[in-house]
Amino acid sequence: MSALLVPPLAPATLAYSLCVVFAAGIVRGFAGFGFSAITVAGMSLVVSPALVVPAIFMLEILASLSQLRGIARDIDMPWLSWLMLGNLICIPIGVALLAWLPETPLRLLIGALLMSAALLLRAGARATLVPTRGVRLSAGLASGFINGVAAIGGIAIAVLLSTAKMAPARLRATLIALLLFSDVVSLVCAALMPSSAHASGNLMGPDTLKWALWLAPAMLAGIWWGQRSFKGVSPEQFGKHVLNLLIGLAAVSVVRSVAGLVS
Repeated sequence: MSALLVPPLAPATLAYSLCVVFAAGIVRGFAGFGFSAITVAGMSLVVSPALVVPAIFMLEILASLSQLRGIARDIDMPWLSWLMLGNLICIPIGVALLAWLPETPLRLLIGALLMSAALLLRAGARATLVPTRGVRLSAGLASGFINGVAAIGGIAIAVLLSTAKMAPARLRATLIALLLFSDVVSLVCAALMPSSAHASGNLMGPDTLKWALWLAPAMLAGIWWGQRSFKGVSPEQFGKHVLNLLIGLAAVSVVRSVAGLVS
């Protein structure tokens, strides 16, 4: 227990990380999405993604459990069942890349995925998906891979489900149920996945719990603040600011990774 009380980072880096998680919690509390994306984008600038992504799975499970009450009747089971199957297939592939890719290419991959998702949302990209079994399974495969490697499957599936013209309450309930399932699967895969020489230690271990314990208070405080703040800001306006932040953080990550590869 005493080892868990030892900070996982130097004071300055820890303070920066807590600020990132607090800001991400505000976004989650206010807008209902974006916690993992902002946390991964911000913290991957100072620490290896392999260190923090498994802890984010833990934090997202806690956040999803707190939202489960009262959504069961709104879940779209035809969508959810196929999305869960796709996640079950592709999450292990994403987690394997997280465990085995060298740090710089991993930062580049995550940065590119983040930037692509944020740019699509920011541009208001819209399409209409015919909800066939193949489309539902493909959406599950894509979101599962992205969630495994970068813990940002929520953004990916939100983009995909928004094209299906699903009722807001139905979309929200289906998304919450899927994220709970996918984060549990991701956490199990991270626990079972051996790490390569490139990885900074095992994906799952005492350090993962330490990260989650140190970051959870900042996340909860941010969620509390976000739910009670920004009374005069419309969700649309705030969402644009969030996406601009994501694009900026992802751009910094991509530029840094490309510079590291070139050098």
